[in-house]
Amino acid sequence: MSKTEVKKYIKSLERGSLEELVMDLYSARKEAKEYLEYVIKPNDRGKLEQYREVITKEFFPSRGEPKMRFSVCRKAVSEYKSLDPAPEFLADLMLYIPECASEIADNYGDMWEQFYDAAENNFKAAMKYISEHHLQSQFQKRIDILLHNSESSGWGFPDTMWDIYYEYSEVSEELNKSLCSQ
Repeated sequence: MSKTEVKKYIKSLERGSLEELVMDLYSARKEAKEYLEYVIKPNDRGKLEQYREVITKEFFPSRGEPKMRFSVCRKAVSEYKSLDPAPEFLADLMLYIPECASEIADNYGDMWEQFYDAAENNFKAAMKYISEHHLQSQFQKRIDILLHNSESSGWGFPDTMWDIYYEYSEVSEELNKSLCSQ
């Protein structure tokens, strides 16, 4: 079914039927309930903490070994993004994944190549988003710690992380502008 068909159906409903449809949807689907609650009472900080906890459990569980499933972390970011939070809150969550990964790598030593690839890809996505929304100054301390934590790793991880940083860094953009204007 297309959005056009859904829109046409919704327009055909009377107010009471529309309310009933929304309430049925609210009751039937966890995602719809979460979305409606967020729309009615937006709480960016609370939702951010909820999704950060999902990521924290992947890397630093209270019991057992870390699972470090980047797919679970990306899903948390995707679900949070669907709520349309303020850019600084989404950037915070996006950056949290490579932060946790670099901390794990620093604490445990060399990891496997796929781990580094996933950490790099998440860092690239976060840096791109941060750059597009001009939020680097807000996150610079965390980025510095992340880059420092990557330094003790192998597989070229620190080099790639620094390359990503310079690719999307506002400092890099300013340098390129000044070189082009000369």
